[in-house]
Amino acid sequence: MTKTMKIEGMMCRHCEMHTKKALEALDGVISSEVSHTEGTAIITLEKDISDDVLKQAVEEQGYQVTGILN
Repeated sequence: MTKTMKIEGMMCRHCEMHTKKALEALDGVISSEVSHTEGTAIITLEKDISDDVLKQAVEEQGYQVTGILN
């Protein structure tokens, strides 16, 4: 299962790494591909995780989630 997040505020690879680390620390996240140039994170999940939990993990890093596609 994958979800794609639209994220605003990431400006560089450092931002990507912060977001990737926060997402992959969540129980149930297998991996994530984060792109500051695209403003996205594609998350691979081993179980369903609520959008609110994913959003909170990213927004705690200082970025804004503008949408999540399942």
